[in-house]
Amino acid sequence: MPRAEKLTMTTPPDSVRPDLTSVTDPADMPLLLTVEEAAERLRIGRTRMWHLVTTGTVRSIFIGRLRRVPIECLHEYVTNLLANGGQRQKTAA
Repeated sequence: MPRAEKLTMTTPPDSVRPDLTSVTDPADMPLLLTVEEAAERLRIGRTRMWHLVTTGTVRSIFIGRLRRVPIECLHEYVTNLLANGGQRQKTAA
């Protein structure tokens, strides 16, 4: 009886999924990010980012059924954090 091959999940190669943290020219930065890409930019987890987006703490838009985070909204979020002295904002649980 032949041996079954073991299936493993792999991450896509860098050529398929670009590293957004290594972009040096702002003109090369996309205007809209997925929630996962926005989380990478802020260096936070996806779950935390989804919470920020669904509560409206970080604004986002829909294009059809796709949710996207404009890069300006990330800048706005960080600016608001800095204006509050870096303190967490209370959100309804």
